[in-house]
Amino acid sequence: MHRSRKKLTGPPPGSRTTIEQRIQMLRRYVFRLGFTARISTRTLFKYPQHQRLGLRLMPVIGMKLSSLGLISVLLASVPPALFGAVIGTNPPCPPLSVERITALSPADQPAWRDYLARSATAFAADKKFYADELNVLGLTAPLVPARAKGRVIPVKTPGNSFTSPDFLRLADNLISFQTPAGGWNKNTDFASRPRHPGERSGYEAGYVGTLDNNATIAPLRYLAAVVQAGGSTPATDRHRAAFLRGLDYLFAAQFPSGGWPQVYPLQGSYHDAITFNDGAIVNVLTFLREVAAGRGDFAFVPAETRARTAAAVERGIVCVLATQIVNVDGRRTVWRQQYDPLTLIPVSARAYEMPAQSAGESAGIVRYLMALPEPSPTVITAVHAAAAWFERTRLNDVTYALAPDGSGHQLTPTPDAPSLWSRYTEIGSDRPLFGDRDRSIHDQVGEISKERRAGYGWFGTEPKSTLAAYAKWSQRHAKK
Repeated sequence: MHRSRKKLTGPPPGSRTTIEQRIQMLRRYVFRLGFTARISTRTLFKYPQHQRLGLRLMPVIGMKLSSLGLISVLLASVPPALFGAVIGTNPPCPPLSVERITALSPADQPAWRDYLARSATAFAADKKFYADELNVLGLTAPLVPARAKGRVIPVKTPGNSFTSPDFLRLADNLISFQTPAGGWNKNTDFASRPRHPGERSGYEAGYVGTLDNNATIAPLRYLAAVVQAGGSTPATDRHRAAFLRGLDYLFAAQFPSGGWPQVYPLQGSYHDAITFNDGAIVNVLTFLREVAAGRGDFAFVPAETRARTAAAVERGIVCVLATQIVNVDGRRTVWRQQYDPLTLIPVSARAYEMPAQSAGESAGIVRYLMALPEPSPTVITAVHAAAAWFERTRLNDVTYALAPDGSGHQLTPTPDAPSLWSRYTEIGSDRPLFGDRDRSIHDQVGEISKERRAGYGWFGTEPKSTLAAYAKWSQRHAKK
């Protein structure tokens, strides 16, 4: 259904505006849709008598999540017999499509139509490149390169000159695996040899590049180190061209709303979502901010490219701040792993990854925001709010490990254990949430399958180091 709203108007070309102004523009730009979810109040049972990490459920008529807020109506308590039951079903993530773009106002459609068309063109070019190779070789299916075993792209240290034949050989290998669109695949052994004709561009299925697992960013950092160390030679000219093509890939992949998808060119499903999962956008923004500064390994980057990079970073920060979840009471919390690029509404990913607050990814986002040299008032407010959320959602005196009775991983009372945070917590109530492969959502980790309890990180400690850094940061940036 079409919803009327104000037209987004930006500053004239070349002008400057504050991040706060850009956030306000983006809020008007977001297509305001809602979704229904449940909300509850939280009650912890006492240790060691508790049998569960309990959270009392209250039914609701519905909860509407706009770009930055929740509206909920609470009714009466659910009878105790319903406590601990399946509380919902994880909805699939909608892909970015022409049909959905058509629902936007006419003024907002051109940028998204252009983005989708460029993505489709790049996807077709990738596909044709590999299909042509298969036809020449008489192959009916692509060959698959080896899976990486551990880290294959070294991180630069003071002892690495990046000028030896081995370093240059790896740089050449990386160029051979770069996709026609300019990105890289993940989990691939780039070190052993260059890509062979007829092979995919990576171990993972599909020909498109990705930002998942630090793919694309790690090769770009490595190529920059080789270029900067080697000066201007025919070899480094080749590496420089591949690096700049990779930067163009990141520019092309950035959504009009400022975030990045997990995979580009787009391939549908949750891969089309704005992706904070596994640090994808934080890795991109950290890298691009260093490129924009033009120091160290990125001193060779042309000034015009650095300016374009700085603009991409600013749009990315605006998106980060605009996607911080705001509860019905106006209180900011943290971030979800994925967001709809059109609406900035939290969305699901895999069957067991529901739209919920994500402690681990949020910890990385907060660390990035605290690293900004001159944080705006909006950034400062966002960091303080997230730190407060980390404090009130920590789980004390429990561990998550294999139970001695053979029932699999369980949350167990453990006095004086280090704090844990649930990977997912419900928006509006902060109760831990857990998902299974059948898309069911639970409020007790012991109720999901044994396989999922063991095969996924339902609890983590990432906010601990973030809070330690926050203690120092907050001394320089007081709440306002």
